[in-house]
Amino acid sequence: MELYAKIEGILFIKGEPVEISKLATMVSAGKDEVINALEILSQKLEGSGLSLVRNETEVALGTHPELGPFIETIRKEELSKDLSKATLETLTIILYKNGATRSEIDYIRGVNSSFILRNLLIRGLIEKDIDPHDSRKIIYKPTLETISYLGIQNIEALPDFNNLSTTLKSEMARGQEKEAVTEES
Repeated sequence: MELYAKIEGILFIKGEPVEISKLATMVSAGKDEVINALEILSQKLEGSGLSLVRNETEVALGTHPELGPFIETIRKEELSKDLSKATLETLTIILYKNGATRSEIDYIRGVNSSFILRNLLIRGLIEKDIDPHDSRKIIYKPTLETISYLGIQNIEALPDFNNLSTTLKSEMARGQEKEAVTEES
């Protein structure tokens, strides 16, 4: 498979900007090779609904600028719809963990949650924050508006918060222990 195709797949799955140097590591290629592949990908995307959005250090897939009004109409319709079961499930995990990384959410749900997280961010129900223990990780937290909308003063006021929060944390720890044992075998 061509390098530009691998990069396209990564950018699609990530759904957010990726550092060019990180892309190089992910595809086991040099930075210059990745930059050349990005040029090829940009050319391949011409005339499609997607385009590459770049700055000096990062790149992401975006929609073609001419689709702006069309996409905005679809977004407005999407935002006016009720939350899906998967979206509510993801929001619940974030609430009861009082902030969670995407990998934690994916682990608990058993599926990739990138698009759901994006939807929750767009709706203003969650926000991104840097993990204080590891600045490379992003933690998704509920916004104050979400907490207010739920009619509570703080996250601990959620029904059965302490019990469910403790259970979630212990299940995550147990799962990580199992993965570590499996990797050692």
